[in-house]
Amino acid sequence: MSIRLKLLRKKLGITLELLADKSGLTKSYLSKVERGLNTPSIAAALKLARALNVNVEELFDGEHDGQARYSLVRRGERQALVGGGEGPGYAVLTSQVGQRSLLPFLIQPPTTFSDPTFKEHEGEEFLFVHEGQVEVDFMSERVLLEAGDALHFNAQTPHRLRSVGERQAQLLVVVQGGEG
Repeated sequence: MSIRLKLLRKKLGITLELLADKSGLTKSYLSKVERGLNTPSIAAALKLARALNVNVEELFDGEHDGQARYSLVRRGERQALVGGGEGPGYAVLTSQVGQRSLLPFLIQPPTTFSDPTFKEHEGEEFLFVHEGQVEVDFMSERVLLEAGDALHFNAQTPHRLRSVGERQAQLLVVVQGGEG
């Protein structure tokens, strides 16, 4: 069995450095696992699953005979991957991440464009502002979104976002990644 770590990590938009920090494993070791040069122990696989907020079975290739027809994540079961709930952060809103082409997140963006890099990835992205205001920067154009506004765009367009105004923005982001 080969491990699906790189696929899951990329779908979640997590860097190798962040995964190393969250899992307590070294970046070098994780890189070897992703390239198939190392197979993680059960303990390492459990750390990775916890860091990625997925079931450990999702880390491994193979047929998923028992794949559920749907994924239900109740409010109290949601686990934030980044952030503590008050400031910037996000939570994955589905399970079986490796088997889905749509990946929904609940995001609380930072109040500044602290990261100078723009994100771009395969597929499409859909944003719905639940609370507050969000500014989306497309390099050549900035779009201000208010609560209730929705934006759908090609995710290969370089983009970044931030919360504006007095209230921390909260938005639903759905990323469609195309082929895994």
